Amino acid sequence: MLAASASALLAGGAAAQTPGAGHEVAEVVVEATPLGHTINEVATPVAQLAGDELVQRRQATLGETLQGLPGVNSDTFGGGASRPVIRGQTAPRVKVLSDSSELMDASAVSPDHAVTTEPLLLREIEVLRGPSALLYGGGAISGAVNLIDSKIPTQAPARGVEGVAEVRGGTNADERAAVFGLTVGGSGFALHAEAVGRSSDDYKVPDWDEDRVHGTFNDTSTVSFGGSWIGERGYLGAAFTRQRSEYGLPGHSHDYESCHPHGSSLHCGGHGHDDDDHDHDHGHEDEDAPFVRLRSERWDIRGEYREPFAGVERIRLRAGVTDYRHDEVEGFTPATTFRNDGYDARVEVEHKPVAGFSGVIGVQTAVSDFSALGAEAFLPASETRTTGLFLFEELDWRDWHFEFAARKDWQEIEGARIVRTEHDPFSLSASALWTFAPGYSAALAISRSQRAPTAQELYARGVHLATNTYEIGDRNLDEETANTVDLTFRKTEGDTTFTVGLFHHRIEDYIFAATLDRFEDFRLIRYTQQDARFTGIDGELTHRFTPALSATVFGDYVRAELTGGGGDVPRIPAGRLGGRVNGAYGGFTGELEYYRVFDQDEVADFEQETPGYDMVNATVAYSLPVTEGRMQVYVRGTNLLDELALNHASFVSRAAPLPGRTVVLGLRASF
Repeated sequence: MLAASASALLAGGAAAQTPGAGHEVAEVVVEATPLGHTINEVATPVAQLAGDELVQRRQATLGETLQGLPGVNSDTFGGGASRPVIRGQTAPRVKVLSDSSELMDASAVSPDHAVTTEPLLLREIEVLRGPSALLYGGGAISGAVNLIDSKIPTQAPARGVEGVAEVRGGTNADERAAVFGLTVGGSGFALHAEAVGRSSDDYKVPDWDEDRVHGTFNDTSTVSFGGSWIGERGYLGAAFTRQRSEYGLPGHSHDYESCHPHGSSLHCGGHGHDDDDHDHDHGHEDEDAPFVRLRSERWDIRGEYREPFAGVERIRLRAGVTDYRHDEVEGFTPATTFRNDGYDARVEVEHKPVAGFSGVIGVQTAVSDFSALGAEAFLPASETRTTGLFLFEELDWRDWHFEFAARKDWQEIEGARIVRTEHDPFSLSASALWTFAPGYSAALAISRSQRAPTAQELYARGVHLATNTYEIGDRNLDEETANTVDLTFRKTEGDTTFTVGLFHHRIEDYIFAATLDRFEDFRLIRYTQQDARFTGIDGELTHRFTPALSATVFGDYVRAELTGGGGDVPRIPAGRLGGRVNGAYGGFTGELEYYRVFDQDEVADFEQETPGYDMVNATVAYSLPVTEGRMQVYVRGTNLLDELALNHASFVSRAAPLPGRTVVLGLRASF
């Protein structure tokens, strides 16, 4: 059950459970926490999505896969791209990690740029906040999403070989996908290979002018090969991953190519704001949709050495080298090419307990060489260099568990056509978990964290047709500083469990894209700074009626506004409230879920209100009896009411609503 295994975002949460059943199973270690604890052992807010829940809820993109977690939404962009939105904020304030190593793609630049991961190959997804998230730098000021895969083995298979195979197909967009993974090894060495191929057409939505939403197709293939040397005190391994993807760009229009600013006003060709003749064909349904052709090649290096010398518990290495490129193609010609070549390296040293304190000290360094060439090159070429030092300590005292973290970063951005800038953000955080009765706890987390502005916020200038904007950066932007308070109450034992989290964030010099003017669907935006506050609540409550039957209510809400009469922050997800029932009988498990997404009428200047909608999803799975391994067939239906659903967090909410009724049938075997 998602409610049980993922916990609430603020949780620390209840023990993981099998779908629909109330039987508790062993919890999984949170890989991105410095000392490798389970969810119940940390004071910081962590959520996990793993096991059958992850298998059944996986979508083509990371944001869509995670959006069922309390406090987590996605800024969808058709069928090929979506980024996670945590408590109203997304990239560049939410960092996506590959087993604690930074992904080097272009997803932080624009919502139409895909996160280079394949959900069908993931073993687990972790969502972090608090001290643990701050250890990953200013890009995680609002949270971090850690992707756990199997590409680098950490231990040899018990029987010498293990693997997984899966096929699935879906209605609506005619999805076809196949997955294969194999690990072999012994005598201190293991090899792993995996591959996935996935294809889907433009999807359908109800009450739409056309049969399908133009430009929402997605074709992706990913292959990975890895190997490890494995000893009694650790391992060292490497893997190569290649991803190829082509996906459409819905809502892409060239009617605004000539738009440019006159001061703080827009001038679009021969059109003025008072002209009556605005007869544009924005849809271009009779033309081939522009699409992204993506290529990513990445080397990962991971290692761990336990008890290397006196006073040290372990040394942990994570590194990645990425060659990323994507072309935005119109017709047969690439109109714009984005490239990001870079590396990220991170070393953590865990010391043995000293005066009751256990902790980690580490260093991280990264280089990103980014460029955009072509018609929509609204960003100049730049090289971003960052170095960070971080420290994490924890202490247990009676019924209390304390966590403390600090990180100091140095960022430098330079390029041939830009003025060099330097920033040195500093972040501090502390958390306390009080278990005041068996199964009951309260957690308080406070932090002061800083984020340096990105190259886009500093140097952007030009038309960005994917988001229908003309962007203007400001090289004088300073660090933004977030002062946050998170309070969590939870019950983790007994038939009734719950997690309720409240948060309040005051962000000084919050960097955002302020809309200066608008012409039809096109906006002039300038990156600027103003104080802001985010306040909200998210959580869930589960009651187990029998070992095989449980029910959950869940919800989340965020209120985000600029202080000093500045209005609302744009694209904040609407509040949600819903429930789900899980059951099990014999080899069958099932889930029925309903939630209401409310109207979003707290909108920024030049932003439209978004109507609410009802969402009904259901899953039925059956585990087939097999001698070795496990085999499961599952059917999952989403948007079973076939409602027109507009995602307020999306730049293209009206050009590409969420898919209509969809049913996915899958068969997965592990051995």
